[in-house]
Amino acid sequence: MDMHTAVDPAAPVIVVGKADVSAEDVIAVARGNARVEIGPDALEEMATARKRIEALAAEPRPVYGVSTGFGALAVRHISPELRAQLQRSLVRSHAAGMGPVVEREVVRALVFLRMKTLASGRTGVRPLVAQNMAAMLNAGITPVVREFGSLGCSGDLAPLSHCALALMGEGTAYDAEGVERPAGELLAEAGIEPVELLEKEGLALINGTDGMLGMLVMALADLARLFTTADITAAMSLEALLGTDKVLAPELHGPIRPHPGQALSAANMLAVLAGSALTGHHQDDAPRVQDAYSIRCAPQVAGAGRDTLAHAQLVASRELAASVDNPVVLPDGRVESNGNFHGAPVAYVLDFLAIAAADLGSISERRTDRLLDKARSHGLPAFLADDPGVDSGLMIAQYTQAALVSENKRLAVPASVDSIPSSAMQEDHVSMGWSAARKLRQSVDNLARILAVELTASARALEIRTDNGSGPLAPATAAAVAAARTAGVGGPGRDRFLSPDLEAAAALVASGALVDAVEAVTGPLA
Repeated sequence: MDMHTAVDPAAPVIVVGKADVSAEDVIAVARGNARVEIGPDALEEMATARKRIEALAAEPRPVYGVSTGFGALAVRHISPELRAQLQRSLVRSHAAGMGPVVEREVVRALVFLRMKTLASGRTGVRPLVAQNMAAMLNAGITPVVREFGSLGCSGDLAPLSHCALALMGEGTAYDAEGVERPAGELLAEAGIEPVELLEKEGLALINGTDGMLGMLVMALADLARLFTTADITAAMSLEALLGTDKVLAPELHGPIRPHPGQALSAANMLAVLAGSALTGHHQDDAPRVQDAYSIRCAPQVAGAGRDTLAHAQLVASRELAASVDNPVVLPDGRVESNGNFHGAPVAYVLDFLAIAAADLGSISERRTDRLLDKARSHGLPAFLADDPGVDSGLMIAQYTQAALVSENKRLAVPASVDSIPSSAMQEDHVSMGWSAARKLRQSVDNLARILAVELTASARALEIRTDNGSGPLAPATAAAVAAARTAGVGGPGRDRFLSPDLEAAAALVASGALVDAVEAVTGPLA
């Protein structure tokens, strides 16, 4: 998703006003290169708040962020002639990130969300600052941001500082083609004047949860698609294992265990399996009273994850409505310090989602292992191989899947339970929300690959069943198998170079094309 493409002048324009922006807006800017404008209501509100900051700057008493130092240095009153230098020094010193470069879509979300908060009028910056941020986004200029530097408290300080530095015409940034160049050159080519920061403006540019929030919003969109995908692959595995779909009946879910996500996943699986001649044979040649937990409890596990997703979406919606800065300019003109920059609300749900992603991948791997085990697959060849012993089939595909599952279990260890004090103990409890977001991104990528392996195995198993004369597949699972084959995921046969098949399956899953193919038969799934 990190292609470097100039913003299309004909693309829809997202107008940022005083009111909230939506998750869809964030994704449109971060991933879709949508254009951005600041609405007239926001410009007016910003101008009003700026007058209040200017009035405070003229007073002899010190005001945090306006005429003082920052953090543990807030005890010093800064004279007027040093305040512009104060803001520049703040940004330069805080742009202290290290490590790999952060993905383009994350940085675009970061800049957009900080601009959104500036546009609320609660930060006291001049309208020019937000307008220049919009111009930078529209020109496809992406500041170079490094992986490490945020503790998730007092905002995503280092990442946001790297963005503010580019706005000042300093540091480096990527152009629309992805070439790293001096930020000042890129601004000049785009006709954007570097911002000379005045009182409060440097602080307002770096004091927010925008990085972790942007990553949360994108992870929510990705996970919503992957939870639907997991219902599809679970249904395919159930069908390939000749399981029963009776456990998916609606009366066994909402009415007697009213977890909304569970009912949605069961309904999805039931819709995908409609019309199958393979389900319900658990009492045939090798009688089973019940299917294994990885099959029978699929809606319960995926449903718990769906409910976690719903909670995270609620938290994200609240944070999208927030104006996170310290101090803030209140509607009545007061300028008050606060602790709203603390990332705990966002950090918790980022960690919750990593746990849900790990468990969803874990149960998917157990279904894959069952498909490959001749002793438990109810008539399928060992490892779904053409000639077991000569051919290894999908044996090592499951190894790869298991490695990904193990990695996601490690990534599920919460970041938000940690705290390392900083700023001479002024910032003595931090959220680690940025770290939670960074590891969740890896968890989501891994989950897509895990589900891709189950798709590869279940599709092959279903084709083996039909090749052996078993009844027709459900129309929806047949569509899933056909989509896999069209995407380049090979079917039954002699061993071949397997990695390209798995990568093709992963691309099919990550793009949402698998869900699209199934929904063309079932109609919309949850």
